[in-house]
Amino acid sequence: MSSGAALAQHSGTPSEQSACTRDAQRFCRKDLGNDGAVQNCLQMKRASLSRSCKKVFESHGM
Repeated sequence: MSSGAALAQHSGTPSEQSACTRDAQRFCRKDLGNDGAVQNCLQMKRASLSRSCKKVFESHGM
C-alpha cells in the first residue's frame, strides 16, 4: 500500500492511494512508512492538500 493512502489504510482503492501520494510525500515525508502517522499528518495539513486528496478524506467521512 502506498504511504500516500494512509487515510485509506482500511479500504483504500488504488485511485484513492494515488490521489494522496504526492501530498504525503510533500507534507509528511518524515512519517512515510507509518500509515497511521501519515494519515494524522495529512489531516493536520488538510487545508493545504490537493483537491483530489481532500475528496478522498471527505469520501471516508474525515
